[in-house]
Amino acid sequence: MAKTVVIAGASGLVGQAALNHYLEQGWDVVALSRRQPMILSDRSYRHLSVDLRDADATRAALGSLGHVDQLIYAALFEKPGLIPGWRDADQMETNEQMLRNTVGALSESGLSHVVLLQGTKAYGVHVTPLRIPAKESQPRVQHENFYWLQEDYLTGAAAELGFGYSIFRPQFVFGDAIGSAMNLIAVIGIYGSICAREGRPFSYPGGASYVAEGTDARLLAKAFLWAESAEAARNQTFNITNGDVFEWRDMWPALGTALGAEVGADDPTSMAEFVPAHEATWNEIVRDNGLRDLPMSAYLGESHFYADYAFGYDSRDRVSDHGTTPAFVSSIKLRQAGLVDVYDTQETFIEWFNIMRRLKLLPTV
Repeated sequence: MAKTVVIAGASGLVGQAALNHYLEQGWDVVALSRRQPMILSDRSYRHLSVDLRDADATRAALGSLGHVDQLIYAALFEKPGLIPGWRDADQMETNEQMLRNTVGALSESGLSHVVLLQGTKAYGVHVTPLRIPAKESQPRVQHENFYWLQEDYLTGAAAELGFGYSIFRPQFVFGDAIGSAMNLIAVIGIYGSICAREGRPFSYPGGASYVAEGTDARLLAKAFLWAESAEAARNQTFNITNGDVFEWRDMWPALGTALGAEVGADDPTSMAEFVPAHEATWNEIVRDNGLRDLPMSAYLGESHFYADYAFGYDSRDRVSDHGTTPAFVSSIKLRQAGLVDVYDTQETFIEWFNIMRRLKLLPTV
């Protein structure tokens, strides 16, 4: 009998990659998301459109599933504009309640393992300089963050209900899901396509240079599956990165080539402003290339705001964000536990552009 996994947030950046991977591995998959995921696999799965903020609706949707082996919790509630919401009390409480509703609805399913997703905000990257490198063994950085609310609930529920858990902390996550809160692949792809269409230079739009780490969403999917049965992963927290580092300006020419755009001199530009302002051009690209006929907002989600943050477009009002102090995490604990897969970050960008083309989300060059 195939095992069953429930993926909460299955149309998001991480959830969609997990959906693809678990289908490839022959699992029975129940995908939870309000939007239908967009995947290349032709394998069947169950999709449940449910608002996890609604406890009754969540219990009604999940309570009759029968036996469930693993829950991958990749659902996320973010507010418009993204960054300001990271310190918003309502945002934190909502994310905690969504997890409570989901786990509670599966409390009689025989659940044996839960994956919870965090990130470098666990180390306070958005409020204070990180220790270099940030390690899982370091004391908790006390600040307002829904990660701690979710983690404290999850550890208590695990002890009460008898399931194991694994928590993963990636850096920048790269994947193909549109409409996400933090999909840089989509923003860069649209920006480069607009530049190529209008004959404008594909200029790096950010601020000060800095070295960063990335995490391919497919690596996360592999880690989730590994953690389901690995004793070394039970009740553990892991940093997870591709295994290399990158710098945006160094990578920019390769991205321009992949998108058919001519790289120009740096030009600090807000993606949150530029991309929506060129929606008419994007609509022409969609029409002329037979892409999915969706409004630009459905492509972007809140990712254009995240791009400004990621590129360090304007870090003057921040304490430790990119462009001011480095943020590196150690992934040694994960490697020592047994997961040794790595990805070349620059190559993954090209691969994700191509996957989005196959999904009719980016034009062919």
